[in-house]
Parts: sequence; C-alpha cells; structure tokens
Amino acid sequence: MTGQNISSTIFWLMLAALPFLTCKLTEKRPVPVPDGFDWQGHRGARGLLPENTVPAFLHALEYPGVRTLELDLAVSKDRQLIVSHEPWFNPDICRQPGGAAIPRGEAEKFLIYQMTAAEIRAFDCGNRGNPRFPQQKPLSAHKPTLRETVEAVRAAFPQKNVRWNIEIKSRPEWDGLRTPPVQEFAQLVVDELRALGLEQAANVQSFDPRVLQAVRAINPDLRVALLVENLQSLDSNLTRLGFRPEIYSPYYLLVDEKLVRRCHEHGIKLIPWTVNEVPAMRRLVRLGVDGIITDYPDRIRSVSAGE
Repeated sequence: MTGQNISSTIFWLMLAALPFLTCKLTEKRPVPVPDGFDWQGHRGARGLLPENTVPAFLHALEYPGVRTLELDLAVSKDRQLIVSHEPWFNPDICRQPGGAAIPRGEAEKFLIYQMTAAEIRAFDCGNRGNPRFPQQKPLSAHKPTLRETVEAVRAAFPQKNVRWNIEIKSRPEWDGLRTPPVQEFAQLVVDELRALGLEQAANVQSFDPRVLQAVRAINPDLRVALLVENLQSLDSNLTRLGFRPEIYSPYYLLVDEKLVRRCHEHGIKLIPWTVNEVPAMRRLVRLGVDGIITDYPDRIRSVSAGE
C-alpha cells in the first residue's frame, strides 16, 4: 500500500516527528510479542528482495514469525490478476523487454490493463534494484500472476499455514482506464480466491471503500481490511465504509492507545502499515496492535531480543 491523496505537507511533517517522541523511551527495551501476532511481509520482503515477486514472497516466509504475505493486484488485458503495486510499470524498478529503460513520465504507455499476461511477463522488475531500499538484493524477476504466486508458495512451503493480505488497487478515476470497473475488479478477485481455495486464508484490503463494499456484497464471509491514512476518526471511517470490517489498517503513525482500544471495542483487529524500524515496532506491540506489516521481516526477532 501507499498514500492516495495526502493534501497537507504540515500533517506529514508532524507525523514524521512522532517516532522521536513516542519511541525514545522504548527504543532500547525489548518487548514480548504475543502468540499469534500477525507479522506480515509487505510486498513480500521489499526491503530485502524486489517487491511483489515470487522470490520476495518465498524469502519472507523463511523468517520465523511471518504468518501473512501482503501483496497488491492489478488486472491485465486478458483479465489475469497481476501482482503489482501500480497498474503500470514503475520506471524506477522495471525495464522493458530487451532491457531498455522505461522513460520517466511515460507510465501511461506501459499500463498493465492494456497488456496481456504474456506481454507483462517479458518485463524485468527486479534486476535494476530499488533506490529507496539500498539493502534490497537485485535479481531478475517478473510481475507474477496471483495464481503463480500462490502455487509457488504452496510448492515451497507445503506444511506452512500461510495467510494472504491482498490489496485491490483501485480509484474512481482509474475505472475502465487503468483498472476494470470496481465491481468487475472485485468479482475477479473473489472468484480467483475461491478457485484457489483461499477464502478462509485471505482477506481483501483497500483504501477504496467502493471495492470493499463490492467484495462484501459478493461474499459476505470474506474478511476485509480498510486501509486508512486520513485524520478522520475510526467512527467516521467506518461510517464512510458502511459496515464493520474485520481489520482496520492505518498508517502506523496514526496509531495510539485510544485507537487500539476503540478497534477492539468494535471487535476489529488493528494492523498498521508499513513499520520498518524496530523501536516503532516495539511501541506498537506495547500498545496492543494485532499485527504489523513490514518491508523488513529480518528485523522481527529484534523486537523481543533487545537488539
């Protein structure tokens, strides 16, 4: 996941200061992590291997504690579910077939929705590395389908009870242009989860209330998570959604003791994103969150180890 429509620079500057205020007293103190805590590998293990690729998902599961794989979905021209954060090829991390760079500012020429799954597979989105994550190991990798990803995980970890946190990337202005109309997108995801036997092992998350409403209407038993990055209250966001989700998933600097308490009073699990520093992880565990989404599953052990 990532930001959608943040309008206030001051707001983000204030949030940026919070880790120094909230983590200073706990940064050197290990904290016991409850049994069943839901550690989630964000886009697999984005801090270590290319995001949303099969190698990253397999690597994340090698770390004790990781229970859930978090990933994003786009849709191809032939209506395959493609694991990708953007509905286009990001020029910072992808190259065209043959190795040519993708020109900046020309993302609209490389829309996943306008390519078949076979055409998408020919792009490399790993060998270039990621300038935002210097620890990430570059390796050649393509954008896989959801089915390919699930089958690879099952083959590599046949005895592991893996859960899936699947984000539908949609916005009103993308409907029919960069992604299918929201109802069609939701139907494609629900149908594929059923076909893969993942209805009990997955939840669908989104910043877009429309898609969660569509998922709930198609399959009321499928767990959903509302992604949040605004300053509205829990009650306001639940009113906007129109029903109570199983999971509330805010940007981690928005989490405080009151929010944890209010979520639990509603019977909602609280799982913040994307938490990459150990002091922040410790603070959130102490507050009582139910899980953490992180780019660095290798840092999990430090939360309780006192490192």
